[in-house]
Amino acid sequence: MSQNKPLVIVTRKLPDVTETRMMELFDTRLNVTDDAMSHEDLINAVKFADVLVPTVTDKIDADVIAHAGERLKLIASFGTGWDHIDHHAARERGITVTNTPGVLTEDTADMTMALMLSVPRRVTEGERVLRAGDWHGWGPTWMLGHRIWGKRLGIIGMGRIGTAVARRARAFGLSIHYHNRHRVDGETEAELEATYWESLDQMLSRMDIISVNCPHTPATYHLLSARRLQLLQPQCYIVNTARGEVIDEDAMVRLLQEGRIAGAGLDVFEHEPSVNKKLLDMSNVVLLPHMGSATIEGRINMGEKVLINIRTFVDGHNPPDRIIDEDLLPA
Repeated sequence: MSQNKPLVIVTRKLPDVTETRMMELFDTRLNVTDDAMSHEDLINAVKFADVLVPTVTDKIDADVIAHAGERLKLIASFGTGWDHIDHHAARERGITVTNTPGVLTEDTADMTMALMLSVPRRVTEGERVLRAGDWHGWGPTWMLGHRIWGKRLGIIGMGRIGTAVARRARAFGLSIHYHNRHRVDGETEAELEATYWESLDQMLSRMDIISVNCPHTPATYHLLSARRLQLLQPQCYIVNTARGEVIDEDAMVRLLQEGRIAGAGLDVFEHEPSVNKKLLDMSNVVLLPHMGSATIEGRINMGEKVLINIRTFVDGHNPPDRIIDEDLLPA
């Protein structure tokens, strides 16, 4: 290793432009096969790296961090979420953790809106019928869904993504309601004509669509618990493009099976990549393989943020996207 270049170990294949720049700037070890690192592989990586660049699928738990060598001072995660990293264990070892916020806002909001339209209008259900050759022509009462214009949307987590979702939803004629750990500023509320609910329970019982847009933290685990899910009205749809762990998935499945929730649009799952087999058999559920942020532009922007975080840290400054304790509070 060059005396002036830190050893950077990257856990997954990143965009070519990002990897090329990393090779130019640092002593970089790339994952050319893109095979996910095992727990043992991650332990070996942290023993020697100055900087680890994991992704949201790499579980950097307390055990991994306990094996970190003295050289490891930065975990520069390629992703917005940080629930895959034991932040407190890292802090105790003097390791800084960064993420890549902001760059995926519009992409994730687009996908949230797509699910919000697809589930009530039975888009994927109709597509499956067509591909199977079971469509025999238009009929006045066939494949009827529900309009979203004029419905009430309850957003859980009014951060960057939640606000971007609200702006899109307003254009589709939805009434905006939200629950957040802090009330947003008056200008934003006025722009969106948004109604703030301090009580999540009270909001849930009145909405037609619920959009989950908060991060997964210890405080938001099963925020939509079995008890809270039972507050939803039978005509309500759930859309989740945040983290699967925020919803008690088993409880949601039971309510969907019983017809006590109208449907769901899910891009994330509690135990992904495993998906509850009961969800696969439901026609009123649209399922996507965690692709809400999957755009070429977004991935390149994420790589740029990782590079900036590493370079800033190496230069002796606080990186711009450092995770702090306040970030771990619920939305």
